[in-house]
Amino acid sequence: MNTKLFVGNLPFSLEESDIQELFSESGSVSSVHIALDRDSGRKRGFAFVEMETEDGAKEAISALNNHSISGRQIFVDHCKDKSRSRN
Repeated sequence: MNTKLFVGNLPFSLEESDIQELFSESGSVSSVHIALDRDSGRKRGFAFVEMETEDGAKEAISALNNHSISGRQIFVDHCKDKSRSRN
């Protein structure tokens, strides 16, 4: 089962392929989606990464949370379930 991660404070210069390469060091990556602003189409500085296994997700969090990329310290954690946050 895939595990979705939130990745914040990303440098705007990173592309999906860069993020895929970085996270694939921790395990198999199913998908990467960089969030874009609806109006301008510019990157918003965060992304969602789906890891194929929970072990891969845990490894990615351990290895990459607070990791510095292009002078920015990124944040990596499990995505919060929207239904839980609304209750």
